[in-house]
Amino acid sequence: MIGHMEDTPPCSPAPCAGLRIGDALPDFEARSTMGPVKLSAYRGRWLILFSHPADFTPVCTTEFVALAREAHSFEARDCGLMALSVDSLFSHFAWLRLIKQRFDIEVRFPIVEDPTLVIGRAFGMVAPQDNDSATVRTTFFIDPAGVIRAMTCYPANVGRSIPEMLRTLDALQAIDAQAGLAPANWQAGDALLQSPSHDLDDVFAADSETAWFLREMPRKGAK
Repeated sequence: MIGHMEDTPPCSPAPCAGLRIGDALPDFEARSTMGPVKLSAYRGRWLILFSHPADFTPVCTTEFVALAREAHSFEARDCGLMALSVDSLFSHFAWLRLIKQRFDIEVRFPIVEDPTLVIGRAFGMVAPQDNDSATVRTTFFIDPAGVIRAMTCYPANVGRSIPEMLRTLDALQAIDAQAGLAPANWQAGDALLQSPSHDLDDVFAADSETAWFLREMPRKGAK
């Protein structure tokens, strides 16, 4: 486990900068705006863990307002949200109070403090030589087994697309439920693709040049 709690020095984690899709995230426990949080407590449901460069910054503020407004959409998909920043817990509190006063919205998903960068560095969200997290916005889509299923990385001066985060989550859940493939520009409700056949007889029997490797899955309920 990696992480830190109040009055407890952070652990010295093994470097995990090579984390990739398909890897299980190491556990951590830390303070957050919603009390102590533990990554493994989210097992059994989806989780989106994302870093933000700093509190009281323009792009981050717009992201958190947008995410708070769509928090119900993630919850409806049985997906939690968790943010990570180098700022202190009390900086997070002051920022969230300002957001509530300015935009009349409460950010109720946890924002983890990571002042020593121990979590950010261990997860590859911050380069080992960096002194702060102001370089990138990293997002992990974590499945109920604690495995990374998708990752995105934006520069500090470009905000995330909340609709794309929801679309990615929808696609991951759909391909798990139906064992299919999500094509380009797939949206919830669209047909998925079937995996290509590995049988030579199927290839020869196909009625077109692409039928054996580019086929839609039958829609549920379709005859």
